[in-house]
Amino acid sequence: MANAADVRMGLVFRYNGDICVVSDFQHVKVARGGAFVRIKMRSIRSGRVTENTFNPADKLEEVPVQYRHCQYLFEEGSTLVFMDQESFEQIPIEKAHIESLDLMAEGEVVDVLVNLEDDSPLTLQMPRNIVREVVYTEPGLKGDSSGNTLKPARINTGAEIRVPLFVEIGDHIRIDTASRTYMERVKV
Repeated sequence: MANAADVRMGLVFRYNGDICVVSDFQHVKVARGGAFVRIKMRSIRSGRVTENTFNPADKLEEVPVQYRHCQYLFEEGSTLVFMDQESFEQIPIEKAHIESLDLMAEGEVVDVLVNLEDDSPLTLQMPRNIVREVVYTEPGLKGDSSGNTLKPARINTGAEIRVPLFVEIGDHIRIDTASRTYMERVKV
């Protein structure tokens, strides 16, 4: 059990029967009255983000978790199958629990968050940025380069990303997975 006053980013805890992860927090001290902790948390099962306030002395039931490096192998119905890089065990994860599913390519190595109580996978974390090939985009018009103009482009995993006008079919681009935005063109 952890006190709400000791909360930190990434803390995984059980709240109202659901497993949540802390995405942001703020300690607030009021002139008259007691202090409190405002926690923004994301439900791992539903993906819904909520914000709640806690008394600093409130107890939070920590869930023991561990990140494991796993490689994405294949898709099987409504699940994706990953292989633990150390034990070579296959781990199935429901597609509904995966953010940015359309950015993931076969063979990609990701960090899978595993609940150590029952050894069940909870969710996964993509690398901060990835390199993908542009398979389709409209050609940019010559001379149409005023400002920061972007156009849609489809990458080899099927996702659509907005890219600058100079990006062409066959180019490799670096993508920020958190914001799903173009970072730079990459030579491969």
